[in-house]
Amino acid sequence: MKIQQLKINHYGKLQNKEIKFGNNINLIYGKNEAGKSTILSYIVNIFYGISKNKKGKEYSDFEKYEPWVGEEFSGKLTYQLDNKKTYEIQRDFKKKNPKIFNENMEDISKEFPIDKSTGNSFFYEQTKVDEQLFLSTLVANQQETRLQKSEQGILVQKIANLVGTGEDKVSYKIAVDRLNRRQLDEIGSSRTREKPINLIEKKIIQIEEEKEKLQQYQDKQYETETKEKQLLKQIQELEKEMQEIQQLKISYEEQEMENQKIAVKENIKEQNSEKIKEINERLNDIIKTCEEKKTKSEKAQKYGKYLFVITAIILILNAILQPIFLGNVIINIVTIAVSIIFLAIAILVITKKHKQDIKEQKENLKQYEILKEKQNLLENEIKILEKSNEEIEKEIQTLKKYPKIAKEQMETITSKNILYKMQSTQNNINDKKIELHALQLDKNNIIPSLEKLAKMEEEYANLQEQRQELQKLNTAIDIAKQVLEECYETMRHTVTPKFTQNLSNIICNITNQKYTHVRFHDEQGLIVENEKGEYIPATKLSIGTIEQLYLSLRLSMIDDLSSEQLPIILDETFAYFDEERLENFLTYMSKTYSNRQILIFTCTNREKNILDKQKIPYDLIEL
Repeated sequence: MKIQQLKINHYGKLQNKEIKFGNNINLIYGKNEAGKSTILSYIVNIFYGISKNKKGKEYSDFEKYEPWVGEEFSGKLTYQLDNKKTYEIQRDFKKKNPKIFNENMEDISKEFPIDKSTGNSFFYEQTKVDEQLFLSTLVANQQETRLQKSEQGILVQKIANLVGTGEDKVSYKIAVDRLNRRQLDEIGSSRTREKPINLIEKKIIQIEEEKEKLQQYQDKQYETETKEKQLLKQIQELEKEMQEIQQLKISYEEQEMENQKIAVKENIKEQNSEKIKEINERLNDIIKTCEEKKTKSEKAQKYGKYLFVITAIILILNAILQPIFLGNVIINIVTIAVSIIFLAIAILVITKKHKQDIKEQKENLKQYEILKEKQNLLENEIKILEKSNEEIEKEIQTLKKYPKIAKEQMETITSKNILYKMQSTQNNINDKKIELHALQLDKNNIIPSLEKLAKMEEEYANLQEQRQELQKLNTAIDIAKQVLEECYETMRHTVTPKFTQNLSNIICNITNQKYTHVRFHDEQGLIVENEKGEYIPATKLSIGTIEQLYLSLRLSMIDDLSSEQLPIILDETFAYFDEERLENFLTYMSKTYSNRQILIFTCTNREKNILDKQKIPYDLIEL
């Protein structure tokens, strides 16, 4: 892969800047503060995006390179992969995702996955190199190599770390020591006393002992609650029974009241019947008297009639006998006299009787009418009483029709029995409530112990969880150590030999075979073999040699980073290289990496002079 061109619209103090790069060595020259580091940052951030995270620095890259003037914060970069396909990145640094165009200027941004934190990961998909790996291998800046004598041990350690683990910031021994220390400090072991796992185990044992003592209260609570439920159930049943008895009492009283109503109505009915009987007797007497009065009146009328009839008969006989006794004056006189006497008597009798009869008749008629009126009144009263009896009988039948208590039950129930049953049931309810109250008091006395037990259970669960977490952490650290050891062994037997071989070849070439072999030992660390065959600890080498060694080791790794031949970027890397070392290194780079793009940022003419001297072709870019 090669970076062909970049165009900076606004980035840091740079604006409207266009730079074209050659395919091999590119010498980017500029005085201090000319913008060399800004261009390097631009290249990295246009590929991977700019971060707003300070990462322990005073300012984040976003804050550091945000344009000094204007609102635009953007640019683009054109690059070509080894398969000769060309791409252009256009990025607005205020936005997370750039736009990616192919050589036909078609937007292919959506063809690559989007990471939530870093945005479009197109460059990783194309090279399989993330930002951290890019910076730790392909980019070497002045901060990596400008070390004082007192700091050379740090650089040697970084080299040893690279050889041993493949990462300059990771030391196998330090990593294992830290894991062991963390395991001991944060967890502890069976041999320690006051470490977290020991304190938790001790507390768990104490709580288990206290829990065992308090467990009896839990059992007692269970018994109490069971008995409490039974008592509540019994009280409910008794109260239900009490309600039934009260209802029975009400029904009994209602039934008694109805019976009394029936008795009263039957008594009224009986009285009415007696009154009807009495009235009927009186009515019969009145009817009889009426008949008698009527008969007397009729007899008086008949008596007067009889006298007139007798007189009439005598007169008729006298008329008949007159011819017979015509010669007999005496008989005729007697006959006429008798007839006259009978007639006079009849008239007198009839007249007197008639007057008397008329008077009696009037009196009898008057009494008769009075008696008839009484008769009618009595008959009406009888009808009213009979009708009243009929209504009373209906009411009695209605009251008898819906009895609230069965007949057989009524025979055994009395008011006294009900009251006794109510009193007995109420006494049972009171006894059960007293027993329940006593039980609840016992339960209340248990509650503090149960609350203490609950808190212990919670604390016990927390301790168990903490112990489990510590055990998980312990297992994780054991696994980490095991994996670290396995990786380290794999590194030692596979990757490290390759690193040390590549490193030996590079260091041999750039030091004119002064140092021929580099070895790495677990105990001795990094050692270097000189031309005499002597092994010298890396810590005893000069700063310049250590810097060569470190840079050489990073170069030895680049072929294994990606299938793409990524550019090598060196930012003021040779500040402490003498002329000989610099010449050797540049000559080696031009021969070994003739097909790889190399960007060298410098503020001196040393690199240019050596390249010119050695007639090594390069592209010069002056800022």
